Amino acid sequence: MSRAGLSRLGQRIQEPAISWLMKLTLSQPGMASLAAGFTDNLSLPVEAVREIVESVLARPRLGRAALQYGSTAGDESLRDLTSQHLRASDMEASGKPQPSSLYSPDRLLITHGSQQLLYLCTEALCDEGDWVLVEDPTYFVYLGILRSRGVRARGVRMRADGLDLAHLEEVLESMKASGELRRLKMIYSVTYFQNPSSITTCFAKKKAALALLKRYESAAGHPLYYLEDAAYRELRFAGDDVSSALVAPRGASRVLYAGTYSKPFASGARVGFGLLPEPVFTAVLRIKGNHDFGTSNFLQQLLAEALARGHFRKHLPRLRARYASKRAVMTQAIRERFPSGVRWEDPQGGLYVWATLPSRCPTGFQSRFFKQALAAKVLYVPGDLCYASDRSRRPSRSSMRLSFGGSEESGIRTGIERLGRLMEKHKL
Repeated sequence: MSRAGLSRLGQRIQEPAISWLMKLTLSQPGMASLAAGFTDNLSLPVEAVREIVESVLARPRLGRAALQYGSTAGDESLRDLTSQHLRASDMEASGKPQPSSLYSPDRLLITHGSQQLLYLCTEALCDEGDWVLVEDPTYFVYLGILRSRGVRARGVRMRADGLDLAHLEEVLESMKASGELRRLKMIYSVTYFQNPSSITTCFAKKKAALALLKRYESAAGHPLYYLEDAAYRELRFAGDDVSSALVAPRGASRVLYAGTYSKPFASGARVGFGLLPEPVFTAVLRIKGNHDFGTSNFLQQLLAEALARGHFRKHLPRLRARYASKRAVMTQAIRERFPSGVRWEDPQGGLYVWATLPSRCPTGFQSRFFKQALAAKVLYVPGDLCYASDRSRRPSRSSMRLSFGGSEESGIRTGIERLGRLMEKHKL
């Protein structure tokens, strides 16, 4: 197809891999999909949402307001309730009181899912040719955002508790020496039950990463931000919560916090939020005004009522128990079906298991293994999608992201069994 006449963005943009994977999941009968990060269908709060919608529409004044346009920044009540939720989460995680000013609704923006917030922040901060540091591996959909904007990504290795700080410093020093630091704008980090690895970044590493960015700001010549993607924070079913980077020194001025109600409440209600410092908040707000001049007001009223009435808080324990059970089904099936040469970790939250096969068995879209998996009617996310195009290292090409979020238990067992048979066939 000719792309003549399109903008540079229009010419380089490609179909996101997630769109293809979701379409295949929904359109192929008998497909055991362990790929798309759908949320659990049985746990969706149908009764609570029905009660909320009926209540809203039963009150003409509130019903008309819900069906009318809202403001670009978002519903005032939802912003206030979200601010309270974030503050309470950080106070519980840290065991310390946190100033309400840190979570001010005046710097909180409601978006169409956290995905839109990630795009808006990138659009506000990055020009073509700029750099963003990402985790190795990272959320592959965000890598697609960077490519679409012509922004370059460089990977920073991960440890069991988050970023490899020594490697982060090495990368920053290398960029300073090469002159590339002046085009660096931020670090992007999925800090809770990371997509795809399920690693949670400890608070000490968030604090240390911000301190490193501060050291290199003078050489960069502009602020260096920490984009904290907390989409999976509420999906913790083991261990303790971890404070957000907001409470670290300079968190108020350098952290861009992205959260969502899609994953922990209802993925069909695409409502996310961002807590942003100036001047990023105003820039993002103005860009959003050009995009859509406001997130769906009806969905915002739904979420505001869910929070105010306690439905959201009551839903979380049930959701966590459901995911803990499905995680147990997947990990037990992996223990029984995967060869001993396959490495993987047991997650404490989120939706994913990250598995790595021996290096002689690539798992990418064009690999023999992936094509045979499709023929066997099982789908996974190839791990090589989750690595930035970074010439400084060779990415893993034999990993896979396995989701236990959307499939029912029988589908999880079937998918792992099919993959296990295929691994045996490859003599792994």
